[in-house]
Amino acid sequence: MTPADFALVAPHLERVTLDLRHELERANEPVEYGYFFEAGLASIVAHMQGGRDIEVGIAGRDGMTGTALLLGAETTPHVTFMQVGGWGWRVPGAILRECFEQSRTLRDLLLRYVHTMLHQTACTALANGHSKLEERLARWLLMTHDRMDGAEVSLTHEFLAVMLGVRRPGVTVAIHILEGKGLIRARRGQLVILDRSGLERQANGSYGAAEAEYRRLIPT
Repeated sequence: MTPADFALVAPHLERVTLDLRHELERANEPVEYGYFFEAGLASIVAHMQGGRDIEVGIAGRDGMTGTALLLGAETTPHVTFMQVGGWGWRVPGAILRECFEQSRTLRDLLLRYVHTMLHQTACTALANGHSKLEERLARWLLMTHDRMDGAEVSLTHEFLAVMLGVRRPGVTVAIHILEGKGLIRARRGQLVILDRSGLERQANGSYGAAEAEYRRLIPT
């Protein structure tokens, strides 16, 4: 944000601790807050009748939640919750919308971020439809690594199954493939990235397009 835009938002920011599995947005309920992350990882999950869930987007220190508010919607059909605990700042949805309307530069920045999230979701759909499971896992680990410090990712196989939209045995097979290639090391409830460059090759083109679009529109 520009200094002027940050000054517009800053008086309304509340520092919050965001624990693992904390729900930031509930499906079909009013979005109360927009969250800006300093640490941790949020997962946007779509639900299909019959109990089938799949992750359609992630956000961390690169972004925010509450994009439905920016697009003029009060609710979202998806659930957003903390996949990795962390902390950040929240602003009431009504205030976020007011600031969005008051500043052209802030509006442009946040809409560019919405665009990058739509592109990320499109890339996820493409990967889910055309990439092997181990390639999708490699992509997901890279996306997680981009938004966190260190090489360790604390997640259970059950959690990964939801993220990738597969059954737990499939997750186990994919982990074994990446582990056998020396790209990661699996511990109980934890994956350790050993070879990031190798993971990028393993992703086989499914990683990188959304990240390049983010860098183009929101340079750091």
